[in-house]
Amino acid sequence: VQLVESGGGWVQPGGSLRLSCAASGFAFDDYAIGWFRQAPGKEREGVGCIATIDGTIYYRDSVKGRFTISADAAKNMVYLRMNSLKSEDTAVYSCAAGVPPGVCVDSMFGDNAMNYWGKGTLVTVSS
Repeated sequence: VQLVESGGGWVQPGGSLRLSCAASGFAFDDYAIGWFRQAPGKEREGVGCIATIDGTIYYRDSVKGRFTISADAAKNMVYLRMNSLKSEDTAVYSCAAGVPPGVCVDSMFGDNAMNYWGKGTLVTVSS
């Protein structure tokens, strides 16, 4: 099982980035794919997730309306489009896979729901 993130970098406040997560080694539709982030000195937090088997997408409140999660199941790819970025969005962003896909809801989504993790990609938002 492998999850590899890409697309991180530096961006000015108000800017946009798109992160990619390439998944391999497992049945893509059988998992929820989540995005997490860990800011310097803070605990890791879930950003959102997607379950391609039924199209369920969940976002934490602080990113709703700014971040969009999408997937290309044929390519085993999940994306995180981030708009209107703020300095507080600075963090290492990781994707993770968890079962069952039904964990992609507010009451269940979190670190403990994930089975496999990528190494992360750094996003820095500053002027």
